[in-house]
Amino acid sequence: MNETLFGVYPYIAITVFLLGSLVRFEYGQYTWRSGSSQLLRGRMLVIGSNCFHIGILAILAGHFVGLLTPHAVYTGIGITVREKQLAAMGFGGAAGVLCFFGLSLLIYRRLSDPRIRATSSVMDIAILLMLWVQLSMGLGSILVSAQHLDGSEMLVLADWAQRIVTFRPGAAAAMAHASLIYKLHILLGLTILLVFPFSRLVHIWSAPVTYVGRRYQIVRRRGGAAGERP
Repeated sequence: MNETLFGVYPYIAITVFLLGSLVRFEYGQYTWRSGSSQLLRGRMLVIGSNCFHIGILAILAGHFVGLLTPHAVYTGIGITVREKQLAAMGFGGAAGVLCFFGLSLLIYRRLSDPRIRATSSVMDIAILLMLWVQLSMGLGSILVSAQHLDGSEMLVLADWAQRIVTFRPGAAAAMAHASLIYKLHILLGLTILLVFPFSRLVHIWSAPVTYVGRRYQIVRRRGGAAGERP
């Protein structure tokens, strides 16, 4: 079971995540959107969305650097394992709280407003709840990390992640004796990757970088024909 969950399942989830996103982009471009409901209740959306997105981007960046940076790199510049773990707990905790607040606000808004709930699919609500549980476990893992500041668990998680991305054997064995909360956190994270192509999260691939310099598109103006420019 350990080999299946932490040695095989990661590759299944990553494959579905990548290929599924590509297939949806090719064959379902009209469904490739964030599905904004800003017109229905904009103010709460702005606050919740900003807090969520800032927090989640910081968390993803922290996980990427923390898990995939080889041990020799940060020790080579004078950062000990303990110092790295304390930094991860502080940075991740702050970003996690911000993200948790924003996501809780978004979930409350979606479930409490009848109009927004009526326009939400089952997957819309399910993915938000999955992210909420994932954030809760992430924040809870900080309490577990505080009980062993020697960085031993952090090294185990980093070893597992680096073995997975470099296709080295022994990844599952590295996770065999990890704390349960870390195992659950990883498995739910992989499951989120698995369902990613079937949710509105696909809009992450379409970061609106070019929107900054893009000209306005006039759809309709008062007294003029649709699509006519002034």
